[in-house]
Amino acid sequence: MSQDASSEGDLRNTGMSLRHDREWDYELDRIIDEIEERDATRVGLQFPEGLKRRGPAVADDLRELCDDDVTFMLSGQPCYGACDLDTYLMRRTDVFVHFGHSPMKESDKIIYVPLFSNVDPFPILEESLEELEGEEVGLVTTAQHMNRFEDMCDWLEERGYDVHTRRGDDRLTYEGQVLGCNYASADIDADQVLYVGGGKFHPLGLAMEHPEKKVVIADPVNNVVTIADTEKFMKQRYGAVHRAMDAEKWGVIFCTKIGQGRMEIAEKIIEDNPNAYLITMDEVTPDRLRNFDMDAFVNTGCPRITTDDGPRFHKPMLTPQEYRIAVGDEPLDSLSFDTFHGTW
Repeated sequence: MSQDASSEGDLRNTGMSLRHDREWDYELDRIIDEIEERDATRVGLQFPEGLKRRGPAVADDLRELCDDDVTFMLSGQPCYGACDLDTYLMRRTDVFVHFGHSPMKESDKIIYVPLFSNVDPFPILEESLEELEGEEVGLVTTAQHMNRFEDMCDWLEERGYDVHTRRGDDRLTYEGQVLGCNYASADIDADQVLYVGGGKFHPLGLAMEHPEKKVVIADPVNNVVTIADTEKFMKQRYGAVHRAMDAEKWGVIFCTKIGQGRMEIAEKIIEDNPNAYLITMDEVTPDRLRNFDMDAFVNTGCPRITTDDGPRFHKPMLTPQEYRIAVGDEPLDSLSFDTFHGTW
């Protein structure tokens, strides 16, 4: 996703300022053991955007524990998930440490450090019970709170709730885990889902993927309980589709980032539309597309680029399914949220 100025449709801006300081376990001992076992001399460290500022301090801590001949390199590439690996740096290091996300692509070279949260979720869970209706409830959370997931299930069951959980698909590491691009763990037999985690980025995506379910947000980081409301975001998507209905020239974006490529979808669009042109890029930003003389774009890469950054692009940016609606292959009322499923 881009780092440009915010827009109304940017789900990253729907959180609140932190009310609890969070401390992370960077698993330094495990990293040091791996470095020594592999006799590594070049170590890459990749942090998500919100934690890049912590990178130098972590590198300093590792330097103190390692021999002087070990070099640590910090990735400056944008990182929004485990699918967003810095493959350039990875190829040039003996050990590559990816912080903040659970494993999505297993590799002997990659060490995943999920950074479990130290925030106590149970006070906000207590408050969230006022929003739950009936005894059937699905429970989901992000990788940062997976260290307490079983405890949260037990806590709800002790209070009389029938808790439904599942591991979605091979893109997910844990039972009950959701990603910004995958909410298969919420595909359960319950009309309401309790999301435990910070901000609204994930639960709003969940609510758009499962519009038939009530999504209750129990945010232990900001100490607030809310209900996911997708109305303005769905209006944004309908508006983008309408603006693209008269488009003649289409730019079809294939993202070259590992874990984000859907070439078969991009090729199908190119095959069916003589006025569609394949554009390959790693980081999809408004500035990079501005010089292309297109009437509209289809993004086959990360779905959240379209949903969150869509209003920032100079021409309509659609998901593959929204494209099919815009060209008349599907009805407008079939619009649904775009997600990634399965393996890479």
